Amino acid sequence: MTNLNEKSFFGRIDWLTILLWFILCVIGLFNIHAAVYDPENPGLFNLATNYGKQSIYIFTAILIAFSILIIDAKFFISVSPIIYVVVIILLIIVLIVGRNVGGNQAWIPLGSFRLQPSEFGKLATCLLLASYLSTQTNKSPNMKTLLIGAAIVLLPVALVMLQPDTGSALAFFALIFVFYREGYVGNTFLLLSGLAILLFVLALLVPNEWILIAVLFVICGLFAYSLRRKRKYLISIGLLFLASSLYILCVDFAYENILQSHQRNRIDIILGKMDDPRGQGYNLNQSKIAIGSGQLWGKGYLQGTQTKYNFVPEQSTDFIFCTIGEEWGFVGSILLVGVYLFLLLRIVHIAERQRTAFARIYAYGVASILFFHFFINIGMTIGIVPVIGIPLPFISYGGSSLWSFTILLFILLRFDSSRKGLNG
Repeated sequence: MTNLNEKSFFGRIDWLTILLWFILCVIGLFNIHAAVYDPENPGLFNLATNYGKQSIYIFTAILIAFSILIIDAKFFISVSPIIYVVVIILLIIVLIVGRNVGGNQAWIPLGSFRLQPSEFGKLATCLLLASYLSTQTNKSPNMKTLLIGAAIVLLPVALVMLQPDTGSALAFFALIFVFYREGYVGNTFLLLSGLAILLFVLALLVPNEWILIAVLFVICGLFAYSLRRKRKYLISIGLLFLASSLYILCVDFAYENILQSHQRNRIDIILGKMDDPRGQGYNLNQSKIAIGSGQLWGKGYLQGTQTKYNFVPEQSTDFIFCTIGEEWGFVGSILLVGVYLFLLLRIVHIAERQRTAFARIYAYGVASILFFHFFINIGMTIGIVPVIGIPLPFISYGGSSLWSFTILLFILLRFDSSRKGLNG
C-alpha cells in the first residue's frame, strides 16, 4: 500500500483527468437512460434496466479506480506478465464455454453478469508490451525486439479473431503508435501503411484488379523514367510495384473468400457500391437519421424518437452516440468530442512527463486504445468507417467495457502520481 499523506499521494494525482473520466461516465449513464427510457419505469436507478445496471457498474468502477490509486505502482509492473497470462487463459476459456451473442462467442456467463475477456486483453497487452519494450530502451531498435513486441500484440488478436470479434481484434492494432513513438517503426512504415490503406480501398472500388495493377504500372514507370539515372531508386520502385500488385491480388482474394457476406456488404455500403437501407445498411441509415434529426441544439433530454422507439439498434451500446446526437444536437455532440479530445491530449501530456520508459510506453498504449475506440465508434455512427461494433469508452453500456477502460486509465494515473518514486 502507498503512503496516504497529501504531499506524496493526493497532491500528485491528476485530478483533472479523473474529473474528465467522471464526466464521461455520467454522460454515459444519462444517455443510456435516454436510449432505453420507459415511461412506466422512469427511475434512473431501476436495476431491472440497462441504466440501472450501469449505475452499479459506475459505482463499482469508482471503487476499483480508487483501489488502484492506493496500490504501490511497482506492483502493476511486477504482475504485468501474470495479468497477460491470465487474460490469455480467459480468451481460451471463452472459446470453450463462452456464450454466443450476435454471432460472437465473446462472453463468459457469470450468473446474470457476462464477462468479456477481450476488453481486458487490451489492458494486459499494454502492460506486458510496456514491460518488454522498457527493457530495450538502452539498445538500438532492432527487428528482433519489434517481432517479439508484435507477438505480444498478435497473440490476443488471434484468439479474439477466433470468437470471431473483428472490432475488438482491430483495436489492438492501434498499438502501432507505441512502436512509432519508441522508434521501432519510422515515417517510411507509416507512409507504406497509408499506401496499403489507399490500395485496399481502390482494390475494392475498381471492378477489375488488373486494371488497377496496370494503372499502378504506368505510375511506377513514370517515376522510374524520371529517376532513371539513380539505379538504387529503380530497384526500390520495381520492388514496390511487385509488392503492391501482390497486395492488391491478396485484398481481392480475401474480400471474396475470407470475409463473411455481411462484412462485405458493410464495406460496400461505406464505399457507396451498395445501397441497402432496409437490409445491411439499416443500422447505418437509422443512425444517420437519428443524429441528423437532432440538428443544432437537439430534441432535448428524453425527447428522442429514433432511439427511444428502437429504430436504432444497439442504441445503448455500440450506437450510443446516436442518442447524444439526437437529443443534444450538434452542439452537444461537439462538446462530447471536445471532452474526449481534452482527455486524449491530457494523457499524451502525462505520457511525456513520465520519468520511466515503462510508464511512458504504457501511457501511449492507453492513448492509442482510447483514441481508436473513440474514432471508430463515432465514425461508424456517422458513416465514415464500416460498422464493426466496438463500445464508446466510459459511455456505452457494459460492465466489462467500463471496468477495463477504467483500470487502463487509473493504472496510468497511479504511475503518474508516483513518477518520482518509480524513477528512483
